[in-house]
Amino acid sequence: MEKIALLGGKPVREKKIYYGHQLIEDDDIQAVSEVLRGDYLTCGPKIDELEKKLCEITGAKYAVVVSNGTAALHVACMAAGVSAGDEVITTPITFAASANCAAYCGAKPVFADINPETYNIDPSKIKDKINSKTKAVVAVDFTGQAVEADAIAEMCHDNGLIFIEDAAHSIGTKYKGRAVGTLADITTFSFHPVKTVTSGEGGAVLTNDYELYKKIVLASHHGITHDVKDMHDKNPEGPWYYEEISLGYNYRMTDFQAALLLSQLKKLERFSRRRKDIVSRYDEAFADIPEIFVQKEIPDSDTTRHLYIIQLVLDKLNCSRREFFDAMAAENVQCQVHYVPVYWFPYYEEMGYEKGMCPEAEKMYRSVMSIPLYPAMTDQEVEDVIKAVKKLINYYRK
Repeated sequence: MEKIALLGGKPVREKKIYYGHQLIEDDDIQAVSEVLRGDYLTCGPKIDELEKKLCEITGAKYAVVVSNGTAALHVACMAAGVSAGDEVITTPITFAASANCAAYCGAKPVFADINPETYNIDPSKIKDKINSKTKAVVAVDFTGQAVEADAIAEMCHDNGLIFIEDAAHSIGTKYKGRAVGTLADITTFSFHPVKTVTSGEGGAVLTNDYELYKKIVLASHHGITHDVKDMHDKNPEGPWYYEEISLGYNYRMTDFQAALLLSQLKKLERFSRRRKDIVSRYDEAFADIPEIFVQKEIPDSDTTRHLYIIQLVLDKLNCSRREFFDAMAAENVQCQVHYVPVYWFPYYEEMGYEKGMCPEAEKMYRSVMSIPLYPAMTDQEVEDVIKAVKKLINYYRK
Protein backbone atom coordinates (compact mmCIF):
# COMPACT_ATOMS: atom_id res chain seq x y z
CA MET A 1 0.00 0.00 0.00
CA GLU A 2 1.30 3.45 -0.96
CA LYS A 3 2.50 5.44 2.04
CA ILE A 4 0.54 8.67 2.52
CA ALA A 5 2.36 12.01 2.77
CA LEU A 6 1.00 12.68 6.25
CA LEU A 7 3.07 9.74 7.45
CA GLY A 8 6.20 10.50 5.45
CA GLY A 9 5.26 9.33 1.96
CA LYS A 10 5.66 11.33 -1.23
CA PRO A 11 2.78 13.79 -1.86
CA VAL A 12 0.82 13.51 -5.09
CA ARG A 13 1.83 17.08 -6.02
CA GLU A 14 4.78 19.35 -5.35
CA LYS A 15 2.83 22.63 -5.28
CA LYS A 16 -0.21 23.13 -3.08
CA ILE A 17 -3.57 23.94 -4.64
CA TYR A 18 -6.56 25.33 -2.80
CA TYR A 19 -10.30 24.75 -2.85
CA GLY A 20 -11.01 27.94 -4.78
CA HIS A 21 -9.18 30.68 -6.67
CA GLN A 22 -10.05 33.60 -8.90
CA LEU A 23 -9.09 33.67 -12.57
CA ILE A 24 -7.95 37.19 -13.52
CA GLU A 25 -6.77 37.70 -17.09
CA ASP A 26 -5.20 40.59 -19.00
CA ASP A 27 -8.51 41.97 -20.23
CA ASP A 28 -9.78 42.14 -16.63
CA ILE A 29 -6.73 44.15 -15.62
CA GLN A 30 -7.14 46.42 -18.65
CA ALA A 31 -10.79 47.07 -17.79
CA VAL A 32 -9.89 48.13 -14.26
CA SER A 33 -6.97 50.25 -15.47
CA GLU A 34 -9.20 52.19 -17.84
CA VAL A 35 -11.49 53.17 -15.00
CA LEU A 36 -8.58 54.13 -12.75
CA ARG A 37 -7.34 56.45 -15.49
CA GLY A 38 -10.81 57.92 -16.03
CA ASP A 39 -13.00 60.46 -14.26
CA TYR A 40 -15.15 58.25 -12.04
CA LEU A 41 -13.95 55.87 -9.37
CA THR A 42 -17.41 55.57 -7.82
CA CYS A 43 -20.99 56.53 -8.66
CA GLY A 44 -20.02 56.48 -12.34
CA PRO A 45 -21.25 54.94 -15.59
CA LYS A 46 -19.83 51.47 -14.97
CA ILE A 47 -22.38 50.92 -12.20
CA ASP A 48 -25.33 51.50 -14.53
CA GLU A 49 -23.68 49.35 -17.19
CA LEU A 50 -23.17 46.51 -14.75
CA GLU A 51 -26.72 46.63 -13.41
CA LYS A 52 -28.08 46.47 -16.95
CA LYS A 53 -25.77 43.55 -17.74
CA LEU A 54 -26.97 41.59 -14.72
CA CYS A 55 -30.57 42.14 -15.82
CA GLU A 56 -29.67 40.95 -19.31
CA ILE A 57 -27.99 37.79 -18.01
CA THR A 58 -30.68 36.84 -15.51
CA GLY A 59 -33.85 38.24 -17.04
CA ALA A 60 -34.55 40.32 -13.93
CA LYS A 61 -36.18 43.72 -14.40
CA TYR A 62 -34.11 45.51 -11.77
CA ALA A 63 -30.63 45.07 -10.32
CA VAL A 64 -28.73 47.05 -7.71
CA VAL A 65 -25.04 46.33 -7.19
CA VAL A 66 -23.63 46.65 -3.68
CA SER A 67 -20.36 46.32 -1.79
CA ASN A 68 -20.57 42.60 -0.96
CA GLY A 69 -22.92 39.63 -0.66
CA THR A 70 -23.60 40.30 3.02
CA ALA A 71 -24.72 43.84 2.21
CA ALA A 72 -26.96 42.37 -0.48
CA LEU A 73 -28.68 40.13 2.06
CA HIS A 74 -29.07 42.96 4.57
CA VAL A 75 -30.62 45.20 1.92
CA ALA A 76 -32.92 42.38 0.81
CA CYS A 77 -34.26 41.93 4.35
CA MET A 78 -34.72 45.69 4.74
CA ALA A 79 -36.64 45.86 1.45
CA ALA A 80 -38.76 42.90 2.59
CA GLY A 81 -39.78 44.91 5.66
CA VAL A 82 -38.10 42.56 8.14
CA SER A 83 -38.04 44.16 11.59
CA ALA A 84 -38.04 43.48 15.32
CA GLY A 85 -40.47 40.73 16.30
CA ASP A 86 -40.33 39.04 12.91
CA GLU A 87 -38.86 35.64 12.10
CA VAL A 88 -36.87 34.73 9.00
CA ILE A 89 -36.40 31.08 8.03
CA THR A 90 -33.09 29.96 6.56
CA THR A 91 -30.71 27.01 6.42
CA PRO A 92 -27.97 26.29 8.97
CA ILE A 93 -25.58 25.07 6.25
CA THR A 94 -24.51 28.42 4.88
CA PHE A 95 -22.21 31.33 5.58
CA ALA A 96 -23.35 33.23 8.67
CA ALA A 97 -24.61 36.20 6.64
CA SER A 98 -27.66 34.24 5.46
CA ALA A 99 -28.93 34.30 9.04
CA ASN A 100 -27.23 37.47 10.26
CA CYS A 101 -29.19 39.53 7.73
CA ALA A 102 -32.34 38.88 9.76
CA ALA A 103 -30.57 39.74 13.01
CA TYR A 104 -29.33 43.01 11.49
CA CYS A 105 -32.98 44.02 11.18
CA GLY A 106 -33.84 42.98 14.73
CA ALA A 107 -35.58 39.79 13.62
CA LYS A 108 -35.05 36.20 14.77
CA PRO A 109 -33.35 33.73 12.41
CA VAL A 110 -35.14 30.37 12.39
CA PHE A 111 -33.27 27.34 11.04
CA ALA A 112 -34.92 24.68 8.89
CA ASP A 113 -33.09 21.42 8.23
CA ILE A 114 -31.58 20.33 4.93
CA ASN A 115 -32.30 17.57 2.47
CA PRO A 116 -29.48 15.10 3.29
CA GLU A 117 -28.94 14.25 -0.38
CA THR A 118 -28.92 17.71 -1.99
CA TYR A 119 -27.73 19.66 1.09
CA ASN A 120 -30.19 22.43 0.22
CA ILE A 121 -32.92 23.56 2.60
CA ASP A 122 -35.82 21.09 2.70
CA PRO A 123 -39.12 22.78 1.69
CA SER A 124 -41.09 20.49 4.00
CA LYS A 125 -38.93 21.67 6.91
CA ILE A 126 -39.59 25.29 5.96
CA LYS A 127 -43.32 24.60 6.11
CA ASP A 128 -42.95 23.22 9.65
CA LYS A 129 -41.35 26.50 10.81
CA ILE A 130 -43.88 28.98 9.41
CA ASN A 131 -45.99 30.82 11.98
CA SER A 132 -47.64 34.21 12.47
CA LYS A 133 -44.27 35.87 13.09
CA THR A 134 -42.62 34.62 9.89
CA LYS A 135 -41.83 37.45 7.48
CA ALA A 136 -39.47 35.94 4.92
CA VAL A 137 -37.56 32.86 3.81
CA VAL A 138 -33.87 33.10 2.88
CA ALA A 139 -33.20 29.96 0.83
CA VAL A 140 -29.57 29.36 -0.11
CA ASP A 141 -28.45 27.78 -3.40
CA PHE A 142 -25.78 25.80 -1.57
CA THR A 143 -22.74 24.91 -3.75
CA GLY A 144 -24.53 26.53 -6.72
CA GLN A 145 -27.40 24.07 -7.00
CA ALA A 146 -30.75 25.86 -7.17
CA VAL A 147 -33.14 25.33 -4.30
CA GLU A 148 -36.55 23.85 -5.03
CA ALA A 149 -37.66 27.32 -5.99
CA ASP A 150 -41.19 26.64 -7.21
CA ALA A 151 -42.18 24.83 -4.03
CA ILE A 152 -40.66 27.54 -1.85
CA ALA A 153 -42.20 30.35 -3.90
CA GLU A 154 -45.65 28.77 -3.67
CA MET A 155 -45.28 28.29 0.08
CA CYS A 156 -44.23 31.91 0.52
CA HIS A 157 -47.05 33.19 -1.68
CA ASP A 158 -49.64 31.15 0.20
CA ASN A 159 -48.43 32.50 3.53
CA GLY A 160 -47.78 36.13 2.58
CA LEU A 161 -44.01 35.81 2.92
CA ILE A 162 -41.15 37.32 0.93
CA PHE A 163 -38.96 34.74 -0.78
CA ILE A 164 -35.29 35.80 -0.78
CA GLU A 165 -33.00 33.54 -2.77
CA ASP A 166 -29.43 33.71 -1.49
CA ALA A 167 -27.71 32.96 -4.78
CA ALA A 168 -24.20 33.80 -3.57
CA HIS A 169 -23.02 30.46 -5.01
CA SER A 170 -25.17 30.18 -8.10
CA ILE A 171 -24.69 32.82 -10.76
CA GLY A 172 -24.87 30.94 -14.06
CA THR A 173 -27.21 28.28 -12.69
CA LYS A 174 -30.59 27.69 -14.32
CA TYR A 175 -33.72 26.22 -12.73
CA LYS A 176 -36.23 24.64 -15.12
CA GLY A 177 -34.53 26.59 -17.90
CA ARG A 178 -34.77 29.94 -16.10
CA ALA A 179 -31.66 31.76 -14.94
CA VAL A 180 -31.25 32.24 -11.22
CA GLY A 181 -32.17 35.85 -10.58
CA THR A 182 -35.89 35.76 -11.31
CA LEU A 183 -37.06 32.76 -9.30
CA ALA A 184 -37.69 34.61 -6.02
CA ASP A 185 -39.14 37.94 -4.95
CA ILE A 186 -35.57 39.08 -4.30
CA THR A 187 -32.31 37.41 -5.34
CA THR A 188 -28.87 38.22 -3.95
CA PHE A 189 -25.49 37.49 -5.48
CA SER A 190 -21.92 37.55 -4.15
CA PHE A 191 -18.83 38.28 -6.23
CA HIS A 192 -16.15 37.27 -3.73
CA PRO A 193 -12.94 35.99 -5.39
CA VAL A 194 -13.76 32.29 -4.94
CA LYS A 195 -17.13 32.66 -6.68
CA THR A 196 -17.62 31.92 -10.39
CA VAL A 197 -17.07 35.57 -11.35
CA THR A 198 -15.58 38.24 -9.12
CA SER A 199 -15.34 41.96 -8.53
CA GLY A 200 -12.92 41.46 -5.64
CA GLU A 201 -15.67 42.07 -3.13
CA GLY A 202 -19.14 42.85 -4.36
CA GLY A 203 -22.75 41.79 -4.49
CA ALA A 204 -26.05 42.47 -6.20
CA VAL A 205 -29.75 42.50 -5.36
CA LEU A 206 -32.25 41.64 -8.11
CA THR A 207 -36.03 41.80 -8.29
CA ASN A 208 -38.91 42.09 -10.73
CA ASP A 209 -40.95 44.20 -8.30
CA TYR A 210 -40.57 47.96 -8.75
CA GLU A 211 -41.63 48.81 -5.22
CA LEU A 212 -39.07 46.40 -3.78
CA TYR A 213 -36.48 47.85 -6.15
CA LYS A 214 -37.04 51.37 -4.83
CA LYS A 215 -36.60 50.13 -1.26
CA ILE A 216 -33.41 48.28 -2.24
CA VAL A 217 -31.94 51.44 -3.77
CA LEU A 218 -32.75 53.52 -0.70
CA ALA A 219 -31.45 50.92 1.75
CA SER A 220 -28.11 50.66 -0.07
CA HIS A 221 -27.66 54.40 -0.74
CA HIS A 222 -28.08 56.07 2.68
CA GLY A 223 -31.87 56.25 2.37
CA ILE A 224 -31.28 59.32 0.21
CA THR A 225 -33.26 60.31 -2.85
CA HIS A 226 -32.58 62.89 -5.55
CA ASP A 227 -35.99 62.25 -7.16
CA VAL A 228 -38.42 65.11 -6.52
CA LYS A 229 -41.35 62.68 -6.77
CA ASP A 230 -40.15 60.95 -3.59
CA MET A 231 -39.18 64.08 -1.69
CA HIS A 232 -41.31 65.71 1.00
CA ASP A 233 -40.34 69.14 -0.34
CA LYS A 234 -41.80 69.23 -3.82
CA ASN A 235 -40.12 72.55 -4.60
CA PRO A 236 -36.43 71.97 -3.89
CA GLU A 237 -34.26 75.07 -3.78
CA GLY A 238 -31.77 73.83 -6.34
CA PRO A 239 -30.27 70.88 -8.25
CA TRP A 240 -27.98 70.11 -5.30
CA TYR A 241 -30.88 69.34 -2.99
CA TYR A 242 -31.60 65.81 -1.79
CA GLU A 243 -33.50 64.23 1.09
CA GLU A 244 -32.93 61.31 3.39
CA ILE A 245 -36.36 59.73 3.56
CA SER A 246 -35.45 56.48 5.33
CA LEU A 247 -32.53 54.95 7.20
CA GLY A 248 -30.04 53.49 4.78
CA TYR A 249 -26.42 52.43 4.49
CA ASN A 250 -23.46 53.15 2.25
CA TYR A 251 -23.29 49.83 0.44
CA ARG A 252 -22.11 51.20 -2.91
CA MET A 253 -19.79 49.35 -5.25
CA THR A 254 -16.92 51.24 -6.89
CA ASP A 255 -16.66 51.72 -10.65
CA PHE A 256 -13.38 49.83 -10.87
CA GLN A 257 -15.00 46.84 -9.16
CA ALA A 258 -17.89 47.13 -11.62
CA ALA A 259 -15.43 47.22 -14.52
CA LEU A 260 -13.76 44.03 -13.28
CA LEU A 261 -17.09 42.26 -12.93
CA LEU A 262 -18.27 43.41 -16.36
CA SER A 263 -15.13 41.88 -17.83
CA GLN A 264 -15.61 38.68 -15.84
CA LEU A 265 -19.25 38.34 -16.87
CA LYS A 266 -18.13 38.10 -20.50
CA LYS A 267 -16.52 34.82 -19.45
CA LEU A 268 -19.40 33.48 -17.37
CA GLU A 269 -20.33 30.80 -19.90
CA ARG A 270 -16.70 29.69 -20.28
CA PHE A 271 -16.17 29.58 -16.53
CA SER A 272 -19.43 27.72 -16.10
CA ARG A 273 -18.53 25.12 -18.73
CA ARG A 274 -15.15 24.51 -17.11
CA ARG A 275 -16.70 24.06 -13.68
CA LYS A 276 -19.21 21.61 -15.13
CA ASP A 277 -16.43 19.66 -16.84
CA ILE A 278 -14.51 19.33 -13.57
CA VAL A 279 -17.65 18.32 -11.67
CA SER A 280 -18.39 15.67 -14.29
CA ARG A 281 -14.88 14.27 -13.96
CA TYR A 282 -15.11 14.17 -10.17
CA ASP A 283 -18.54 12.52 -10.32
CA GLU A 284 -17.16 9.85 -12.62
CA ALA A 285 -14.08 9.27 -10.46
CA PHE A 286 -15.96 8.94 -7.18
CA ALA A 287 -19.07 7.14 -8.42
CA ASP A 288 -18.03 3.65 -7.33
CA ILE A 289 -16.29 4.49 -4.06
CA PRO A 290 -18.60 3.40 -1.21
CA GLU A 291 -16.56 5.37 1.32
CA ILE A 292 -17.62 8.65 -0.35
CA PHE A 293 -21.08 10.14 -0.74
CA VAL A 294 -21.40 12.75 -3.49
CA GLN A 295 -24.00 15.52 -3.35
CA LYS A 296 -27.08 14.74 -5.43
CA GLU A 297 -28.52 17.10 -8.01
CA ILE A 298 -32.21 17.74 -8.54
CA PRO A 299 -33.10 17.35 -12.24
CA ASP A 300 -34.55 20.87 -12.29
CA SER A 301 -31.17 22.51 -11.62
CA ASP A 302 -28.69 23.06 -14.44
CA THR A 303 -25.96 23.88 -11.97
CA THR A 304 -22.87 26.02 -12.24
CA ARG A 305 -21.16 24.57 -9.18
CA HIS A 306 -19.26 26.88 -6.86
CA LEU A 307 -18.17 24.07 -4.52
CA TYR A 308 -17.57 20.36 -4.91
CA ILE A 309 -18.17 18.53 -1.65
CA ILE A 310 -17.25 14.99 -0.75
CA GLN A 311 -18.91 13.44 2.27
CA LEU A 312 -16.86 10.73 3.96
CA VAL A 313 -18.71 7.60 5.06
CA LEU A 314 -16.73 7.50 8.28
CA ASP A 315 -17.99 4.15 9.52
CA LYS A 316 -16.19 2.62 6.53
CA LEU A 317 -12.90 4.42 7.23
CA ASN A 318 -10.23 4.16 9.91
CA CYS A 319 -9.85 7.91 10.32
CA SER A 320 -11.67 11.03 11.43
CA ARG A 321 -12.70 13.84 9.10
CA ARG A 322 -9.90 15.96 10.60
CA GLU A 323 -7.27 13.31 9.88
CA PHE A 324 -8.46 12.95 6.28
CA PHE A 325 -8.47 16.75 5.91
CA ASP A 326 -4.91 17.01 7.22
CA ALA A 327 -3.84 14.10 5.03
CA MET A 328 -5.20 15.87 1.94
CA ALA A 329 -3.23 18.99 2.89
CA ALA A 330 -0.09 16.86 3.24
CA GLU A 331 -0.69 15.65 -0.33
CA ASN A 332 -0.67 19.39 -1.25
CA VAL A 333 -4.41 19.49 -1.90
CA GLN A 334 -5.85 22.02 0.52
CA CYS A 335 -9.54 21.46 1.18
CA GLN A 336 -12.07 23.50 3.16
CA VAL A 337 -15.25 22.73 5.11
CA HIS A 338 -18.56 24.40 4.20
CA TYR A 339 -20.11 25.15 6.64
CA VAL A 340 -20.19 25.00 10.42
CA PRO A 341 -23.94 25.05 11.26
CA VAL A 342 -24.65 28.72 11.92
CA TYR A 343 -26.48 28.19 15.20
CA TRP A 344 -23.42 26.43 16.68
CA PHE A 345 -21.57 29.75 16.89
CA PRO A 346 -21.25 31.39 20.33
CA TYR A 347 -23.27 34.43 19.21
CA TYR A 348 -26.27 32.21 18.50
CA GLU A 349 -25.63 29.93 21.46
CA GLU A 350 -25.84 32.95 23.75
CA MET A 351 -29.28 33.69 22.30
CA GLY A 352 -30.52 30.22 23.23
CA TYR A 353 -29.93 28.20 20.06
CA GLU A 354 -28.88 24.64 20.83
CA LYS A 355 -27.16 21.81 19.01
CA GLY A 356 -29.52 19.13 17.76
CA MET A 357 -32.02 21.52 16.12
CA CYS A 358 -31.26 20.35 12.58
CA PRO A 359 -29.95 16.77 12.77
CA GLU A 360 -29.44 16.26 9.03
CA ALA A 361 -27.36 19.43 8.78
CA GLU A 362 -25.24 18.46 11.76
CA LYS A 363 -24.67 14.94 10.46
CA MET A 364 -23.64 16.30 7.07
CA TYR A 365 -21.30 18.88 8.59
CA ARG A 366 -19.34 16.31 10.59
CA SER A 367 -18.15 14.39 7.53
CA VAL A 368 -17.84 16.79 4.57
CA MET A 369 -15.07 18.73 2.92
CA SER A 370 -14.80 20.84 -0.21
CA ILE A 371 -12.14 19.82 -2.70
CA PRO A 372 -10.59 22.17 -5.31
CA LEU A 373 -12.94 23.51 -7.97
CA TYR A 374 -12.23 26.59 -10.07
CA PRO A 375 -11.95 27.41 -13.79
CA ALA A 376 -8.17 27.87 -13.81
CA MET A 377 -7.56 24.27 -12.73
CA THR A 378 -5.67 22.26 -15.31
CA ASP A 379 -6.69 18.74 -16.23
CA GLN A 380 -3.56 17.51 -14.44
CA GLU A 381 -4.54 19.34 -11.25
CA VAL A 382 -7.99 17.76 -11.41
CA GLU A 383 -6.39 14.33 -11.77
CA ASP A 384 -4.05 15.09 -8.87
CA VAL A 385 -7.03 15.86 -6.63
CA ILE A 386 -8.69 12.59 -7.65
CA LYS A 387 -5.45 10.70 -7.06
CA ALA A 388 -5.09 12.22 -3.59
CA VAL A 389 -8.64 11.32 -2.59
CA LYS A 390 -8.32 7.75 -3.87
CA LYS A 391 -4.90 7.34 -2.27
CA LEU A 392 -6.28 8.28 1.14
CA ILE A 393 -9.45 6.22 0.74
CA ASN A 394 -7.32 3.18 -0.07
CA TYR A 395 -5.11 3.80 2.95
CA TYR A 396 -7.90 4.42 5.47
CA ARG A 397 -10.41 1.89 4.14
CA LYS A 398 -11.53 -0.63 6.76
